[in-house]
Amino acid sequence: MDIWNFIKEYYIDSIVYKEGYNPVNTLTWAIILVLAVILVYRTLRKYNVKFDEKFVAGNTPFVILGSSVRVVEDAGFLQPPISYLFMTPLIYILIFSIAYPTLVLSLKFRRENYWIHYGSLGLVLSAATLVILFSNLDVINWWVLPASLGFALLFTLVYHFITARYFERMCNPLSKAIFFSHMVDGWATFLGIQYLGYWELHVLPRYFISTFGPWVMVPLKLVFFVAIIYLLDTMEEDEDLKNFIKFVLIVLGLAPGLRDALRMTFHV
Repeated sequence: MDIWNFIKEYYIDSIVYKEGYNPVNTLTWAIILVLAVILVYRTLRKYNVKFDEKFVAGNTPFVILGSSVRVVEDAGFLQPPISYLFMTPLIYILIFSIAYPTLVLSLKFRRENYWIHYGSLGLVLSAATLVILFSNLDVINWWVLPASLGFALLFTLVYHFITARYFERMCNPLSKAIFFSHMVDGWATFLGIQYLGYWELHVLPRYFISTFGPWVMVPLKLVFFVAIIYLLDTMEEDEDLKNFIKFVLIVLGLAPGLRDALRMTFHV
């Protein structure tokens, strides 16, 4: 197999034909993600950004924007080659190209409440995208989004009460946000595969689902991310670095979870 056929089979075809992920592109995107996280973290440190709840709150509308714009592509509103920009992983680059300059400008001109001004643009854009979706598509499975959010919230409340009593270091807003985000993703995946005929795109979850069934996604997410949260909250590392990693984990759970739930809402 020559280089072009290798690239086409493992990278291009997975996007063009929506074949899902394979071990090669999964490893590649993971490496790129790690490098991008390090680069963005070092760049933002120059602006003395505090990676706290306000930072996450300011970014959340852009996460919603990415999820809802992804559904615009799922619904067939866009045609190739433009539609490829709205597929993973390119959509992360697209949203970053909007969010990052906005964040930098907000930090320069509205330092005190930068997160409000920064998040406002994301809120306007995500609201406009959702209006487009709900105005042009029929709501088929209205229950999926509230069910995914509701079960995630219920599990997060249980997490809160347990950690507040026994593992207080894990009972902080960002750790609870990680848990909630991945519960949304886990429940949306389970509901979509179990009841609506969808399938899993990612390599490892696809293996576990084929082996044990869709139900495994919720306990798998629970165990894995509780362990990750425990490691982060007990490590004696730079607090800003830990919080930035938490932010990345929140995005990696909430973005696909919301996208999946919205997509299934319209059954596209």
